[in-house]
Amino acid sequence: MTETQLRALGPTLTRFLDPYLFCCGYTQTFTHLNTYVRGLLSDLPRKTAEPIALQAGTPVRTLQQFLKDHVWDFAAVRDQLQRHTADRLATLPGDDLGTVGLIDETSAVKDGPKTPGVQRQYLGCVGKVDHGIVTVHLGVCKGRFKTLIDADLFLPQLWSEDRPRCREAGIPEDVVHRPKWRIALEQIDRARANGVQLDWLTFDEAYGQCPGFLSGLDDAQLRFVGEVPRTFSCLAAHRSGRVPTAQTQSRTAEAVVRNSSVFLGQRWQVLRLARQTCEDQVWRVKAARVWLHGKAGWSEGTPWLIWASNDATGEEKFFLSNASANTPVEVLVRVGFRRANVEHSFRVCKTELGFTHFEGRNYVALMRHLTLCLTALGFVAEHTERLRGEKPGVDAGAGVPSARGGVPQLATSAASDK
Repeated sequence: MTETQLRALGPTLTRFLDPYLFCCGYTQTFTHLNTYVRGLLSDLPRKTAEPIALQAGTPVRTLQQFLKDHVWDFAAVRDQLQRHTADRLATLPGDDLGTVGLIDETSAVKDGPKTPGVQRQYLGCVGKVDHGIVTVHLGVCKGRFKTLIDADLFLPQLWSEDRPRCREAGIPEDVVHRPKWRIALEQIDRARANGVQLDWLTFDEAYGQCPGFLSGLDDAQLRFVGEVPRTFSCLAAHRSGRVPTAQTQSRTAEAVVRNSSVFLGQRWQVLRLARQTCEDQVWRVKAARVWLHGKAGWSEGTPWLIWASNDATGEEKFFLSNASANTPVEVLVRVGFRRANVEHSFRVCKTELGFTHFEGRNYVALMRHLTLCLTALGFVAEHTERLRGEKPGVDAGAGVPSARGGVPQLATSAASDK
């Protein structure tokens, strides 16, 4: 975004950021927060402290200290963002699905050994094991609105066991290794405590394969539709309602859908999933109730197992849901496929907001950078919603004629859907 465009959007962004003043120890620190967020929204090719400072006319060292040493609370910024998002969601038009929570993780390749949490691990961004970091996120979507509202660094076990290394990287003593699914549950609890009302939750098979995650969602009384691997263990519920015995062997989800009478006896339901920027997707779907086996034996509940097949691509997906028995299968499938929204948010964060541009060796600085990226994304999501149905040039320049790059481009990008 050019300086002219930033000035045009200035009042709108200022109003958005004003509540974050109370997260900062000093007014001067809040000024730097404004500077950093504006830099993230700009058209700078590299969005780290140095180029942002140079563009804003701020000493580079000052903005670097703002990230690492100044007195402000990134957790308070995150909480304020969540409270603001909760208020915003309550006013948005939606559909019959309401607000859907989105759990996912993303990654970034990092070469140096000093970046907090860096090690050789599977990185989805390159599709293989490489040197980098992984972060876990909670997003939300309602209708066409979508954004991310939380971020946590996944701390590998080797890092957690090496506390001198953690202290050198500025990682607090209470930040220790937790499985990613545990981090996700903590994020859900945090968001709900900040007023974010989730009607559903969806996630990919990396989380769907974790029994502790699924039982945690049940304990929280949160409805979910999440993808599970084809090797997921379950057993088709008997039509008579007969409960499996302790000796009954479970089967894989794939074996259940291909061999159980409750699936074989069904006709395929053909569902068309609308997309905003590409062709609709057509999926054939079957669904039935199944039993899950845990440490205490077969579970009392009988969740849904949904089998989705796409003839055009050859894809097969398996979803699990704890929704009630009278929930339409079409609703379950639409919730499960809402996960595309979190992938879109990652793409905007990485390509437009400098999400993975952080260069440093300090945990606090990293978390502050990630949190401010989420704040900038929240502004983009809200700005995009306001632009829909408005003509360019309104709201003190919220729509800038002939604008290229920065927020106007982001608004266009955020309006699309996978």
